[in-house]
Amino acid sequence: MENTDTVVALATPAGESAIALIRVTGPLCNQIARSVFDLAKSPTPRRACHGSYRDISGEVLDDVVYTLFNGPKSYTGEDVLEVSCHGNPLIATRLLEDMLARGCRQSEPGEFTRRAFLNGRMDLTQAEAVMELIQARSDRAIRVANNQLRGNFGRQLVQLKTRLLTTVATVEAYIDFPEEDLPPEQKKKEIEAIRSVLAYCSRIIDSGKYAAFLRDGVKTLILGEPNAGKSSLLNCLLGFERAIVSDEPGTTRDFIRERVILEGHCLQLMDTAGLREAASGIERQGIRKTVELSEEADLFLLVLDGSLPAPVLPDEVSEQLNAENCIVVQNKSDLGDLRPLPSELSELQRVSMCALSGEGLDTLKTTIVAMIDAHLAQDQDDLILVNARHSAALKELASCLESAIGKFEEGEPAEFVASELRGAVDAIGCVLGRIDTEDMLDVLFSSFCIGK
Repeated sequence: MENTDTVVALATPAGESAIALIRVTGPLCNQIARSVFDLAKSPTPRRACHGSYRDISGEVLDDVVYTLFNGPKSYTGEDVLEVSCHGNPLIATRLLEDMLARGCRQSEPGEFTRRAFLNGRMDLTQAEAVMELIQARSDRAIRVANNQLRGNFGRQLVQLKTRLLTTVATVEAYIDFPEEDLPPEQKKKEIEAIRSVLAYCSRIIDSGKYAAFLRDGVKTLILGEPNAGKSSLLNCLLGFERAIVSDEPGTTRDFIRERVILEGHCLQLMDTAGLREAASGIERQGIRKTVELSEEADLFLLVLDGSLPAPVLPDEVSEQLNAENCIVVQNKSDLGDLRPLPSELSELQRVSMCALSGEGLDTLKTTIVAMIDAHLAQDQDDLILVNARHSAALKELASCLESAIGKFEEGEPAEFVASELRGAVDAIGCVLGRIDTEDMLDVLFSSFCIGK
C-alpha cells in the first residue's frame, strides 16, 4: 500500500518543555527541508543539522535542529523529517501550522506506526509493542516490550509458521495421489511436529496472566479488620501519607488505589474497608466492595493486629487465600508478643512488622517480590505481552492444530488434515498481520518434484 500524502504531528507531549519534536513523513519531506532551510539540495540523510526555520512567508520562527531520513531506511519506511524546536507550545504550533500550509496533513493517531507496518518495517506484534513500551509501568514491562519491539515474538511465530508450512507441503503432496498414504513413520513425524507447535501455542496463551501483571501491575489487595493497620501499611509501602489513619473504626469506607514499584515490579495497591460484621450503611457497602475486589486480586496482604486474636474472614474472601497468593502481615509488633495464627492461616507466609515505624518493612517487601517472582517462573526474556487479539488468534491456532492431530490419528483423507493446517497458518498470519498463501506454494514446490 502506497501513501501519497505527507503527514505531520507533534511527537512530544503538549506543554512547555526544553525541546519539542515535529515529525513529518511522506513524499514532501525533501521538498519541505529544502524550502524551509533554503537549501540548494536535499540535506545529508541521517545527519543532524542546525538551521533557522523560515515559514512559508519567509519569517524566521525558531532556531532548530533537523534530521532527514530517506526511505526505506526510516521508521515509517518513507522519507521522514524530524525538526527539534524550543519547547514553547506557541512555537511548536506555529511550525505545525506552517507544515500544514506547505501541503502536509495532520496525522491520525498511530499513523506513523501504521505506515511502518504497511511498508513492511515491522509486523503487527512489533507495532503493538510500541504502545506497550510507551505505557509500561515497570522495568520488567519495559524489558518485555522492548524484546517484542525487536521482533522476538514475531520471529518465533515465523519459525512456527515455517515448520507448519513444511508439514502442509508434505500433506499436500499426497492429495494428488489418493491411492497413496503417508508412511507410518512420516505420519508420526508430522504429528510430533504439530504437537511441538501446539505446546508452544498453549504456553503463550497461559502467559496471558503474566502479561496482565506486567501491563496493569500486580493487583494487591490490603485487607483485614478495622484498626488493624491497613491504611498505615499502605502509607508505609508508598512512602507518603496517602490514606487517613485514625483510631476510629471504619475510617476507610471506599477503596484507595495507588501504584508502587518494588524491584522492577509494579504493584497496584488497593486499601479496602475493614471487614467486620457490625458494619452498617455506607461502611457495609465498602465491605461489599472489598469482597468484590478479592475476586480479581492477584496478591493479598492480610493485615492482622498482632496483639489480638485473628478475625474470622468472610467465606467469599477466605476461599481466595492460599500459600501462593497471600502474605499475613502481623502488625503492631511494638506492642509485645504476637498472637499465634489460627490453623486456617498457619500455612500462609507471615511477616511481623510495625507499620507506624516501618520496622519489618524490608522483610515484607522481600517476601512480596519473592512471591511475585514465583508467579513469573518463566524466563523473563520469553514472556509475551499477550493482548486480546493475540489470544483469540492463538486459541484459533490451537483449535486447528488439535483438530489436525485428531484427523491424522483417525486416518482421515489428507485434504482434511491440510485444511486444518492451513487454518493454523492463517491464524499465525493474523497475529503477525500478514497472510501469504504463496509461502505455502514456495515450500511445496521447493520440497517436492511434483510432475517430474
